[in-house]
Amino acid sequence: MDAIALDATDRLLLDQLQTDASRSNQDLAALVHISPPTCLRRVKRLRDAGLIEREIAVLSIDRLATLIGHGLCAIVEITLDRQDNEALQAFEKRVLTEDAVQQCYRVSPGPDFCLVVHAAHMPDYLALAQRLFTSDANVRNVKAFFSVKRSKFGARVVLPGS
Repeated sequence: MDAIALDATDRLLLDQLQTDASRSNQDLAALVHISPPTCLRRVKRLRDAGLIEREIAVLSIDRLATLIGHGLCAIVEITLDRQDNEALQAFEKRVLTEDAVQQCYRVSPGPDFCLVVHAAHMPDYLALAQRLFTSDANVRNVKAFFSVKRSKFGARVVLPGS
């Protein structure tokens, strides 16, 4: 991928899109003080450069809970027996196939991975644990922390100069 230079307008666009990606092109252009065609070109350039991976809707777990029931959110620490690059990549590949694994971070020091897992209920979590942790001979230790309340959730990246 070619390097891309980010000016102050690009940073403002990225910052505004992180806040609300559903804005119309006209509204976004007005917020960052550029013309709509320029805004469209710049956002396309940022997407093409891979700086904008995707746009998603963030759902309210609390409001959904009244409709579909409360689920489980677990932060799971995983320590592997072997930490060579092949073993680390193999574990990452396994968790990519699991929709319940919302986030996966390779971390250091301490455990090798931290996962954020959402499951409908404890039997779903147990089935996931069997698939990912118990059946993998390279998983040495699993420590799960179950969330009792989500105090903050975000995905915003703070950009200098935005």
